[in-house]
Amino acid sequence: MADEAPEEPVVSDRAGVTQSKGRPTPKRSEAERRRRQPYNAPGDRKAAANQSRDRDRAARSRRMEAMKRGESWALPRKDQGPVRGLARDYVDARRSISEYYMFGILVLVILLFVPGLRKSALLDYLVLVLLLVIVVESYFVGNRIIRLAHQRFPGENTKGVRMYAAIRQTQIRRLRMPAPRVKVGEKV
Repeated sequence: MADEAPEEPVVSDRAGVTQSKGRPTPKRSEAERRRRQPYNAPGDRKAAANQSRDRDRAARSRRMEAMKRGESWALPRKDQGPVRGLARDYVDARRSISEYYMFGILVLVILLFVPGLRKSALLDYLVLVLLLVIVVESYFVGNRIIRLAHQRFPGENTKGVRMYAAIRQTQIRRLRMPAPRVKVGEKV
């Protein structure tokens, strides 16, 4: 009997049986005690509100900076995904007439205050031509983006990309959010 080796734990070949962990299961009270974090809230409501406001402001600031850099975790849901990124890059890499839409609207508003032009149909036709140019340009740019997306990201959803690109195209370049990743003229 002295020649016998100590018994090894029996390991079953069955999938539902696991090996023992080699230590006893901790009591629930011990596990809960380890999980708890000290509670560091201020005593009065005003200080707690200020602390919460500062924490939220810091989190928003950090998220906004990350969004400006184009980090995917910080982007809003409408800007996420490789197809939307392609649309942003395609729109940002080229100049378009739609980019100057806001400036044109500002000029039209100023022209509305000119007494001689107020009753003229010229402004109406000018607005219609401007809108027609934006719609046509957006249609062709959207088609190109969808074609590129099908080539580069087969199987990805392209629903709403045409409208997404059209809206981004009408924004002033400096105010676009997330900020452009490519410069004008770069190949996408």
